[in-house]
Amino acid sequence: MAASILIPSPSFNTSRTSQVSLNLHSQHWHQSISRFSVPLKTQKSSLKLYMIPANPIVASQFLLKPFAAVDSLEAHVSPDQNRAASGVSSQTGFDRSKTLLDRASISLDGMNDFEGQLQELFSEVKTLIMTGNKNDAVDLLQANYEAVKEQINAGAKGIEEAAILDVIALGYMAVGELKFVHPLLNLINEVIKDQKDDEPFLDLILLHMGSMYSTLGEFEKSMLVNQRVTDILENRHGKNSVFLVSPLLGMTKVLSSTGRTTKAVDIYHRVIKILELSRGAETEDLVVPLFGLGNLLIKEGRATDAENAFIRILNIYTKLYGEDDGRVALAMCSLAHAKCAKGNANEAIDLYKKALQIIKDSSYMPLDDSMMENMRIDLAELLHAVGRGREGRELLEECLLITEKLKGKDHPSLVAHYLNLATSYSQSKDFVMAERLLRTSLEITKKAEGPDNPSITFPMLHLAVTLYHLERDEEAEQVALEALHIREKAFGKDSLPVGEALDCLVSIQTRLGKGEVELLEQLKRILRIQEKELGYENEEVMITLKKVVFYLDKLGKKDEKFPLEKRLSRLWMKYKQVVQY
Repeated sequence: MAASILIPSPSFNTSRTSQVSLNLHSQHWHQSISRFSVPLKTQKSSLKLYMIPANPIVASQFLLKPFAAVDSLEAHVSPDQNRAASGVSSQTGFDRSKTLLDRASISLDGMNDFEGQLQELFSEVKTLIMTGNKNDAVDLLQANYEAVKEQINAGAKGIEEAAILDVIALGYMAVGELKFVHPLLNLINEVIKDQKDDEPFLDLILLHMGSMYSTLGEFEKSMLVNQRVTDILENRHGKNSVFLVSPLLGMTKVLSSTGRTTKAVDIYHRVIKILELSRGAETEDLVVPLFGLGNLLIKEGRATDAENAFIRILNIYTKLYGEDDGRVALAMCSLAHAKCAKGNANEAIDLYKKALQIIKDSSYMPLDDSMMENMRIDLAELLHAVGRGREGRELLEECLLITEKLKGKDHPSLVAHYLNLATSYSQSKDFVMAERLLRTSLEITKKAEGPDNPSITFPMLHLAVTLYHLERDEEAEQVALEALHIREKAFGKDSLPVGEALDCLVSIQTRLGKGEVELLEQLKRILRIQEKELGYENEEVMITLKKVVFYLDKLGKKDEKFPLEKRLSRLWMKYKQVVQY
């Protein structure tokens, strides 16, 4: 999973932060980093804080039930939901010679018995995943696949075979073996293409296919499948049936992911209307579409409409569970995002603080829960953005102390908190404290990952920037050079992480008075990397291009400068209206 790091270049544009995506898998804190995503309209801030990822949920996009009696995949494989599955047998052994086809008596016992067999297979796979027996789960899935494939090759292409393949595909999604899912979906398509719309299980199979296609990034295929199942359910149950909610929500995901937000908003409103007609205006079932709608409206710049959606969620939870329930607190955080988008920073801060207090008082989740930790980091970043850095640092220190108490003083998960605190102190111009924190984080990372692991380059480049601000340029250069060499070895000389390290190094060397020819060649290298990885019209490309043009002018290379200057002018016109937050 990609991780992002934000390292400001110390010269040219010191308020700019640039992003690097690295494929690192060896350390928890950089497996999935998210940032507070809603910009303030009232004040600029260059501070970006790192989030601690929640425990990853395999196949987390699945909110659909494979069949009526089977719980959601998300609940099965999420560590936070193990208690929900405590009634499932923990026995992990199974007879690989007994596949679903061997145990099921489809035609004799009817579809109810067959559904039970499907549930049994999925429950076995789920139990194996939960108990850490991934290989056994894969073996079970493979045995069933071979059995059903043999039946298909023999000419059996009925809904039963499609249903078994569906459960097998869901199983592979749960295990995380996505490479097996696409061939399975192709095979399911082959089996069901001639099936009549009234076949049992067909609607559920199509729902799962739509979700799996979406997870695999096959959005158009997902859209087609969801449209087919929507048509089936409309003909069967009518245009206002609650059975339409799942495929319609599947469509909203596809439309949102492909930039067709207006259509997505329309479908969200249709889902909300269906639920209101069938279950009332205050049903908890409205939370999911209202939440999706609110987030989409924020992206569309419709903060007031988004605020209304989140207020509805807050009111629903408050009426159902009372003002002091943890779900109410989570709704407050969503509302805080909308407040930020409107520029109401202080209202957002108050909502966050109240939400954190409710969760703490109600013991809705542990203090060290990753979701609560991210809420504290969100609030800390917001406090920094409005000039209340000291309050923000107190929250960051709280995150550090909680993690330190839980995992020990040398645990790698502390690194993100040290980086956040160092960023905070740097913003307050306390570079001495920032250096101390960065050296601690670097020491922990080296101890955990080794001296040549690319993950150590995160704190290293932060340290180089800090040393630059302390006017210890020679030391800063050496740290940046070391980080550059590690990244070149790990990712290749023309990779985006190398470009990021070069950008930092060139800025330091500029103040050291390195030769202008050497600096120009380094900048051209950065430009080539960014053009390849980010595209020719990316804003980062424009910034680097400006530097290249500057040195070409200094060196009197007018012929080379002229076409780049024209290109820079075009890019400048494109971005000059963009508000930087």
